[in-house]
Amino acid sequence: MANIKSAKKRIKTSAKRAERNKSVRSGVKTAMKKVYAAIEAADKSAAGEALKSAISTIEKAGSKGVYHKCNVSRKVSRLTKAVNKMA
Repeated sequence: MANIKSAKKRIKTSAKRAERNKSVRSGVKTAMKKVYAAIEAADKSAAGEALKSAISTIEKAGSKGVYHKCNVSRKVSRLTKAVNKMA
């Protein structure tokens, strides 16, 4: 355990941020699963709506610093490609 006051504060702060980041990552995974579920069901309109929602969620996570911008770009690209391949 840390003895210095600032170190104790860093432990609390990093735990709080880790919890928040975990929540955001979980939301991104859920959004991606919804898109893939719509693709599996062969529902083009539902997949489009889910894609729009997922892109928004993923880009918000990137702007908060949870994901690197290249990771965000890759996730969006793969989802878009999968939905476009349905046609």
